[in-house]
Amino acid sequence: MRFMMLMIPRGYENVTELDLDPERVAAMMKYNQALKDAGVLITLEGLHPPAKAVRVSFATGKPVVTDGPFTESKEVLGGFWMIDVASRAEAIEWAKRCPGSANEIIEIRQVQEMSDFSDEVREAAAGFDVLQGRPGAV
Repeated sequence: MRFMMLMIPRGYENVTELDLDPERVAAMMKYNQALKDAGVLITLEGLHPPAKAVRVSFATGKPVVTDGPFTESKEVLGGFWMIDVASRAEAIEWAKRCPGSANEIIEIRQVQEMSDFSDEVREAAAGFDVLQGRPGAV
């Protein structure tokens, strides 16, 4: 089962420049190494703050591009891990081991697999499993 663990740092919506604490980075890298050593880590990435982002919305039926920061943002992603574990409970256990600070939250979301959908949906999405790098996952 694949899960995405989403890091949500409170206050990140107002950050314009990154100012990382080397000690916190070292602790996080130790955690990342533990995920890798356990063989559960698929990928991980940190994300620049929303001030450097753009959004493309479709409310009018046509794409509208808006530059960040976004005043209506309350929670934004600071980064993510994609892991492959045996269960939701195992994903939760890994998230609990993260050296997060008091202003951080990890949201855990299971990744949709083609097998989660009806035959009709799988037929409509035929070939998508190959795009996911998971041939034969249907």
